[in-house]
Amino acid sequence: MNEILYPRNPILIVDDEYYILLNLSGVLKSNGMNNIITCQDSRDVMNIFAGTEIDVLLLDLTMPHVSGQELLVQIREQYPEVPIIIITGTSDVSIAVSCMKLGVFDYLVKSIEESKLIATVCRAIENQELRRENISLRNHLVRQDLEYAEELSEIVFQDDRMKAVLLYAESIARGNQTVLITGETGVGKELVARAIHTVSGRKGEFVAVNVAGLDDTMFSDTLFGHAKGAYTGAGQERKGLIGTATGGTLFLDEIGDLEPKTQIKLLRLLETREYFSLGSDLARRTDARFIVATNQDIRKAVKEGTFRRDLYYRLQIHQVHVPPLRERMDDLPVLVNHFLMEACEEYEKDVPALPGRLLSLLRSYSYPGNIRELRSMIFDAVSRHKTGQLCLNSFELALGTGGELAHQQSDEDLLAIGSRFPTLKQATEILIDEALTRSGGNQAKAAKLLGISPPALSRRLSRESK
Repeated sequence: MNEILYPRNPILIVDDEYYILLNLSGVLKSNGMNNIITCQDSRDVMNIFAGTEIDVLLLDLTMPHVSGQELLVQIREQYPEVPIIIITGTSDVSIAVSCMKLGVFDYLVKSIEESKLIATVCRAIENQELRRENISLRNHLVRQDLEYAEELSEIVFQDDRMKAVLLYAESIARGNQTVLITGETGVGKELVARAIHTVSGRKGEFVAVNVAGLDDTMFSDTLFGHAKGAYTGAGQERKGLIGTATGGTLFLDEIGDLEPKTQIKLLRLLETREYFSLGSDLARRTDARFIVATNQDIRKAVKEGTFRRDLYYRLQIHQVHVPPLRERMDDLPVLVNHFLMEACEEYEKDVPALPGRLLSLLRSYSYPGNIRELRSMIFDAVSRHKTGQLCLNSFELALGTGGELAHQQSDEDLLAIGSRFPTLKQATEILIDEALTRSGGNQAKAAKLLGISPPALSRRLSRESK
């Protein structure tokens, strides 16, 4: 398997002293940064920039031929997007100030601590990744078309809300930043995570794990692995799911259920990309992309103190919210057809005709289980199906026992009008009265039945009362 380069584009180190180049590149490589170019002759720097896209530049100031300050001016003019980190033996404050005025990312004096160097370079790389993702996002917003429609074909949709979700997912897919996916149970969070992995072009595996119910030890063993003899029964080494996801994506579902102690471990992993297998004191680094998901309100959990604020801030760099099915009913027809074909193929049955009332019936339901629930309904109906038209009884049974059915009238029944034709004002009043009756006087629920916002309903009621 080919070595995966990190960062995506090289880090260029420029210094006239060979041992400095050797030392700096060695420190970076020992911390997982293996895409490095070194340059000892400052006259070659602009040629390197002309032929290679550079992610980060580490630049010495005092060099023969072309000084670092001269190079700094040229690079800032021609390649302003590249973060430049000055690493020099000169501690002159005036020189440092002049460099900062020219827009350098940071100014470090040689013999700097390794941890500070790594932290600075990591911030510069993240800065580049976010810049690229912002450019990609702007391009997607302008284009309004999915660039990777084929790769996203597993996600069945036609609703504009889902299209917006996927446009954003495309725009961030090729970065390395953590992604937080939120949404109710059954909306397809893992499908979106898989789509991001597919579009990313990562060569490694997509590894998914549900962390709900894992205590701190199980979490560490599952993700980090263990050394041989780490505990009773650990007869052989286990590399853990992070090791399995090398070069790929690790998807952690239900992170809202993590214990406080485990949240600290996850935070450290995301910040340093380092971890320790159980029973080992050897730090390992990972280049896996992390995507996490939850059906909980994380902001509420932060306020209540059950979820760490610093971890939430780390996770929310990219946040994708997948809307529930009841808010994207335009997807219902294509989902019904997709699951119908899928079920008929699994049960080896001919595709039946759909009852005329089916879509109207399905639109009247709020789907607490979302797409997963709809799929189960259709698979159940197909499994019971014999010949001809798909039977409506299994759907009526499922919807009726769910307690979420607004009504089961067909469109024809709903629009039935007697001999006296009402005015538009009268029809509106009748609909509002009926919605309030069905919702037990709850205006929020009534507004939902009417397809309008609660403030809009309140305004209508205010006008009627005058």
